[in-house]
Amino acid sequence: MFPTPGTWGTQIRSLYHRGMTQLEALYRYDGHPTETAMFALGNLREVYGIRRLRFDRTARTLRVEYDATRLNAATVTKLMRETGLEITEVLPLATPAPPAAEPAPAG
Repeated sequence: MFPTPGTWGTQIRSLYHRGMTQLEALYRYDGHPTETAMFALGNLREVYGIRRLRFDRTARTLRVEYDATRLNAATVTKLMRETGLEITEVLPLATPAPPAAEPAPAG
């Protein structure tokens, strides 16, 4: 059926924000991005599920925010590599905790 007058916007908003799982991936790249690679990265905004790209030029990293209900990490990595950006490694977003110190032997 048709929505009642005045409820159309509410119905659209509730459909759009349903069940999104936001994740991030962090990539280290080498060299300077070419114009072609930057153009391809700009076009990634058209991929349904890619939400944001953030460069850190001093650390040479690219952080990608994506919707995990639409894309998985392997697909996002493949898309990044297809842009022509020279991805050298996928970085962890959190550093592992240092190992616990072993107790000194009694005695």
